[in-house]
Amino acid sequence: MAPRLDFSEWWAKDSSKRGTPVVVKMENPNYSVVEINGPDAAFQPVEKNRGKNAKQVTWVLLLKAHKAVGCVAYMATFFWAFLGAVKKRLIFRQGVTVASEKLGKGKLVLTVIRLFLVTSLAILAFEVVAYFKGWHYFENANLHIPRTLDVQGLLHMCYVGWITFRADYLAPPIQLLSKFCVVLFLIQSLDRMILSLGCFWIKFRKIKPRVEKDPFKLVDAEAPDSPFPMVLVQIPMCNEREVYEQSISAVCQIDWPKDRLLVQVLDDSDDESIQCLIKAEVAMWSQKGVNIIYRHRVVRTGYKAGNLKSAMNCDYVKDYEFVAIFDADFQPNPDFLKLTVPHFKDNPEIGLVQARWSFVNKDENLLTRLQNINLCFHFEVEQQVNGIFLNFFGFNGTAGVWRIKALEESGGWLERTTVEDMDIAVRAHLSGWKFIFLNDVKVFCEVPESYEAYRKQQHRWHSGPMHLFRLCLPAIITAKIAVWKKANMILLFFLLRKLILPFYSFTLFCIILPLTMFVPEAELPMWVICYVPVFMSFLNILPDPKSFPFIVPYLLFENTMSVTKFNAMVSGLFKLGSSYEWVVTKKAGRSSESDLLAAAERDSKASNLQQIHRGVSESDLGELNRLKEQKEAASKPVKKVNKIYRKELALAFLLLTAAVRSLLSAQGVHFYFLLFQGVTFLVVGLDLIGEQMS
Repeated sequence: MAPRLDFSEWWAKDSSKRGTPVVVKMENPNYSVVEINGPDAAFQPVEKNRGKNAKQVTWVLLLKAHKAVGCVAYMATFFWAFLGAVKKRLIFRQGVTVASEKLGKGKLVLTVIRLFLVTSLAILAFEVVAYFKGWHYFENANLHIPRTLDVQGLLHMCYVGWITFRADYLAPPIQLLSKFCVVLFLIQSLDRMILSLGCFWIKFRKIKPRVEKDPFKLVDAEAPDSPFPMVLVQIPMCNEREVYEQSISAVCQIDWPKDRLLVQVLDDSDDESIQCLIKAEVAMWSQKGVNIIYRHRVVRTGYKAGNLKSAMNCDYVKDYEFVAIFDADFQPNPDFLKLTVPHFKDNPEIGLVQARWSFVNKDENLLTRLQNINLCFHFEVEQQVNGIFLNFFGFNGTAGVWRIKALEESGGWLERTTVEDMDIAVRAHLSGWKFIFLNDVKVFCEVPESYEAYRKQQHRWHSGPMHLFRLCLPAIITAKIAVWKKANMILLFFLLRKLILPFYSFTLFCIILPLTMFVPEAELPMWVICYVPVFMSFLNILPDPKSFPFIVPYLLFENTMSVTKFNAMVSGLFKLGSSYEWVVTKKAGRSSESDLLAAAERDSKASNLQQIHRGVSESDLGELNRLKEQKEAASKPVKKVNKIYRKELALAFLLLTAAVRSLLSAQGVHFYFLLFQGVTFLVVGLDLIGEQMS
């Protein structure tokens, strides 16, 4: 047996005893050198880490080095590709289009940001010269600032004048505005904390809406005295080529008696090819026995509200008791109505039952992951807490069931704003109706996968509420409801969560913080910049713990989105042109696995289509075949064209300039925050968040 060899010169812990090295030459090159520390050293027990040989150590070191080099190479490749994309898009404008600032307010905001940027660059150059000249030491109050006659050089005199000017005239208003924003920030953070505590209490006590006795359990749906009420299902859509098919198929598979269910496909499409495709889909399900109707409006007045209002004016609607609404990308499970409608029984004061959204593409890229964090907090915390403790929340516009009587007594759908769902919810609450939110009932849908689509969606979601607030404020004040309900609706529902949040977020982190780098007399506390935002982001991520690794990108991206939200809030509050602008959110047509047609049904779809063809004329048959070819051609992937957003890019350079200035004053935390926030603005401004950072 070969002797046990260990390299005690490398690994021995006891170095007090030194023996005589003996060289032993053997056939196996792995055993060449042994150091004996005594006559019995070779027979003493050896520790585990002393049993390693040189080849093992070499391989371990090589593997670690390879891993480190691979990590560095990945980071280098990522930043090289990112810089290449910046060069290609920002300098050469390859594959991009510039987002046009059509509205005057957008141009005004961009002009103000550019003015801040140019001023900051000029001050930065001035500060750099002063730093290398040593003049920055005059900021110390204990040092003597020489008089003008003692100052050598015109530039030095200007710098001393700048210090005096910013301390006397710039710092006080900035400090006052920052304190005001900090107070709003703390109020909003307190509101978030109270909501989170309420959600924790609901989870701890297992509080949720319950049905004492299921009226549809073990009941024959075909019996003449069936307890199933008449339900109307509406699917409003407009040019939804990617999602119309899966939405209609999911709704038509809802488990409900066919004679007590009517599906209305409310199409506002202005593309004739899409209209014919939707007609063909409706005809196919009609041939299968589904009670389904196709309605199309020639003039799209009032957008979605006008579409729903037109459908509710039909004569046959009076025969139905409830109406369920699903947007074109929503795919309800077959048991949706059996889980929601029972909550209306024996509760005549209930006007709305809202289900939760679940997203089929939440892991598509970084943008969808960040949206999932926001929406999970919205449903899990905001909607659930308000539904349990207040019986009121904003209707989400889809995945909900309304009592038709509640809609009628509240005034029906109005075309006065783009947030018709919030409008009808507010008016129903003022009329005394109560709402129920079911966190356990989920409906699959999509979130926007591109920044352009998400930006337009957020503009509508934040301009509409402010426009609605202007319209509803007199009605809220004069309504015959409790004073605390009025206060909740005005102060919390509208002002705090719709107006204050985008205002302080944009003003504090995008304007005041960069300014404090050039006006250090108005410095923000560290807890405002770091501790409280991180804690609030942590609370937002709690409903979705799997998103915890994205807490830093989430915090930075929310500050970045404050530009769009602030602009939308201003346009809605002052009733500008964009406050009544509706752009249909672009969808990708992602499918869920549980609520679409089975694989066998999809395989037999061609044969079903042939059965439909037998019941139509020859001209219609040729039209359907032509549209089928168009659909196959349209399904080919189209190369994405990214956009450059000027406001985001201008703010990116402003924040990066402030980051450079923070280096001169040795403010480490400020530097990293401004640097990362500036890079985030740069990524969003170049529309890379869903492409390069997926």
